[in-house]
Amino acid sequence: MKKLIVSALALTMISFASVQTSTAGENRKTETTAFAVTKQEKVAVKPEDLPEGIKKTIKGEEFSGWKVTKAFLVTGEDKSQYYELQVAKGSESARVKLDKDGNNVG
Repeated sequence: MKKLIVSALALTMISFASVQTSTAGENRKTETTAFAVTKQEKVAVKPEDLPEGIKKTIKGEEFSGWKVTKAFLVTGEDKSQYYELQVAKGSESARVKLDKDGNNVG
């Protein structure tokens, strides 16, 4: 009787381990494909070299007190472009994405 119980317990443990292994493998596949979808190119831009539309937006009421610390021109696979700005106000910081005319692109 003891052998039967030990065998059943061992079989249950092996089944559980194989289910965990196959589930972990599926998760890895999903993560890999999620990262391979988007390819972007980032080029650093000096804040003083930003387009006039962006400079106007930054000087507006919405960005009052915020300063651009870093700026990048981002080009996607489809050749679309936007500017990614890192801005700071005191100890706060944020990331903003604007098109060349200063409109928020999300």
